[in-house]
Amino acid sequence: MIQKAPTHSNKKKNYYLMGGGDFYGALIAPKEAELELAKDSDFHLPNKRNQLQLQLPDLRRPFSDFLRTREVGEFLSGALAGAMTKAVLAPLETIRTRMVVGVGSKHIYGSFVEVIEHQGWQGLWAGNGINMIRIVPTQAIEFGTFECVKRAMTSAQERWKEDCPKVQIGNVSVNISLSWFSPIAVAGAAAGIVSTLACHPLEVLKDRLTVSPDVYPTLGIAVQKMYKDGGVGALYAGITPTLVGMLPYSTCYYFMYEKMKKQYCDSQKKESLSRPEMLFIGALSGLTASTISYPLEVARKRLMVGALQGKCPPHMVAALSDVLRDEGVLGLYRGWGASCLKVMPSSGITWMFYEAWKDILLGSRPAL
Repeated sequence: MIQKAPTHSNKKKNYYLMGGGDFYGALIAPKEAELELAKDSDFHLPNKRNQLQLQLPDLRRPFSDFLRTREVGEFLSGALAGAMTKAVLAPLETIRTRMVVGVGSKHIYGSFVEVIEHQGWQGLWAGNGINMIRIVPTQAIEFGTFECVKRAMTSAQERWKEDCPKVQIGNVSVNISLSWFSPIAVAGAAAGIVSTLACHPLEVLKDRLTVSPDVYPTLGIAVQKMYKDGGVGALYAGITPTLVGMLPYSTCYYFMYEKMKKQYCDSQKKESLSRPEMLFIGALSGLTASTISYPLEVARKRLMVGALQGKCPPHMVAALSDVLRDEGVLGLYRGWGASCLKVMPSSGITWMFYEAWKDILLGSRPAL
């Protein structure tokens, strides 16, 4: 049986008394909970269970709004651009890695022939599976962080333009102005650091699969052997030199692209670049950044795969000293030509795809 208890005008809740057999109870059902009790007649029907229906909130609209935010669009654009670029340029990445760490021939063509002879055409894509797994989160985090930090820095500069924070040192008062810092440069540095910390283990695995496919034939075996030999720390081998090398590269990479893009558009009185112009300016920014930071890249690669050759330098300075002692100054730029062949098209194609995906995901409808 079910009876509705008497309600008073000053009460906002409905009370229901329920009973059947040896069980009696009370149910408080506020209107906002959207609870629907089954009809009274259902409770009186024999062999029919009492029913309580709960209407869950519709999450489709909030989820759709979340996907339409600018941040999500930028993350997805970076991930898609990185994946498409790596799929095209995987062979150049393989040859560049071999030349940087000193495996095989010292020439681009000779290294290419060696890979074909020993591993076949598929050898040019050695480690590409882990490379694709690595590049999607790396580029998503990198571009997303860059855009977010750039907007935050620009907004902070506007807020603090009139009222700058002050630091008092004795009798000297120093005004700290954010105008001293370039939002693009700060955002580029932050993008490189955050993406490196998040995805460095995948970079280590990719290098092991590329350099020693006989020792590490699959991703699973590589993870097991590295964890057995060095624990979790083995997956972060060379993290310090990686961060040191990433800072100048990432800062210069984003700074050069944004500045060249702005100056070119201003000189041509254009609001945006065409796709070929994005490709060209992106390639130049990659070339400049790579040339400045390449010696640090050589030292980083030596540290990451040095254990495979039985001689791992203790730190980056030692790695640079070994290169200078063994090969001279030119050794710091060993493999630079192959690196440029990979970095220039990679940078240009990545920026072109990134801008295109941003136009698709954010340009056709307003971002929230």
